[in-house]
Amino acid sequence: MKGVIVIDKKYVPLWEKANLTLEEASMYFGIGQNKLRELTNSDSCPYVIWCGNKRLIKRKLFSEYLEKMYSI
Repeated sequence: MKGVIVIDKKYVPLWEKANLTLEEASMYFGIGQNKLRELTNSDSCPYVIWCGNKRLIKRKLFSEYLEKMYSI
């Protein structure tokens, strides 16, 4: 069919993803990307996974962390 674009990727909603990129986490949690970078810079950060130079935030662990915080 002419003019139809087929996208092969499957869409997974953010609330179903186990790990989020900084951009996705920023949208999901309503926290700026710079603040997320600051919070995840530590080598011992329990809610971040490094995939090469890319950091992924463990959604459930980060959500639990935020529930315990008064301010960030």
